[in-house]
Amino acid sequence: MALGRPVRLVLDASVLLEPSSASVGGGGGTGDAAAAAVLLRRLRYSNLDVAICYPEGMLINKSGFLEKIASSHSFGYIPLPEKSGNCSPNELMLEWSKTSSCFYVTSRVDKVLISELRNQNWRVLSVGNECSIKDAGVLNVGRLQELLLALATLIKREIGGSSVLVVGYVMKQSREEDFARRGAFPIHPSKDGLIFVPLSFELPLTPQLQEVDMVIHKVTDEIVKIDPNYSTSFPKGISFSAGMSEIIRFVEEHPDFCIIDPFKNIYPLLDRLQIQQILVRLQELGTEGKQKLRAPYSLKVDNFHDGELHKQVAAANLSFPLIVKPQVACGVADAHNMALVFQIEEFSNLSVPLTAVLQV
Repeated sequence: MALGRPVRLVLDASVLLEPSSASVGGGGGTGDAAAAAVLLRRLRYSNLDVAICYPEGMLINKSGFLEKIASSHSFGYIPLPEKSGNCSPNELMLEWSKTSSCFYVTSRVDKVLISELRNQNWRVLSVGNECSIKDAGVLNVGRLQELLLALATLIKREIGGSSVLVVGYVMKQSREEDFARRGAFPIHPSKDGLIFVPLSFELPLTPQLQEVDMVIHKVTDEIVKIDPNYSTSFPKGISFSAGMSEIIRFVEEHPDFCIIDPFKNIYPLLDRLQIQQILVRLQELGTEGKQKLRAPYSLKVDNFHDGELHKQVAAANLSFPLIVKPQVACGVADAHNMALVFQIEEFSNLSVPLTAVLQV
């Protein structure tokens, strides 16, 4: 299958509806309303052609609810012909199988429908342990949170194996949503052959990491606590979330695993003094005849009430007004606080943790 070939994903209504209610969640065996909502959001920006299907005989309140979901997420909405309690693919689904790679996700057992879809080269994924389908051609997925990684693995296998890379990512939800809206996390392979899938801290991480080719991360989103007394020897003194700590251990145990960016390259950026030292070293890269790069002048201050502070400011080539920032650059509540100081007397009014850096 070529990279440019469409990938179509059809979610059966059972994945999103509990048997006795018309509310997103549970997923007829998935048992997690929040997971269903997150799945829909991620699929919206996946670059996959997504549709929701439902039996023609479904109650109006449920079918109307699902139609609203499909509309709000820009998904298709497909009725399935139903006879004697069994559904069949509609003509549109049969037509898709001729031009696209097609995937059907369900949380119910409908052997007739599944058999017909498989005969048309559809790949079937069953979600929920209680509805596992004993069929070698059906991939059983225990929880809804596992679906995207399982889907990505199948797409990679069908599209070109080693020519496609699966990239796992870890970052806070707001950041992920911002990137996704800009099309940065497609599940359909990009023109460069990349598939992006989120890693879940709710599931064992080692099996997930073994399925992806690399991981991009925002490790600073997962900082729980920083002891500023260790700022010059990070990562010592940094406490990460349990999930990120597991990823860090995995990378340490598998040095050839691709992580972007390597953690050792991130730690210096947590300390403004180390950032300053990096910038100072860049001055040495100046080339004759070209513009020079100069790091901002700075000074580490341990005591704003020091009577010699004005001399230290002058010796550091600083002049007012000055910007005052905490030394720790992120991971603590006041890392991004700053103050503008116009004269030496104002230093005594400042309240910053331990040390600070003054810059112009």
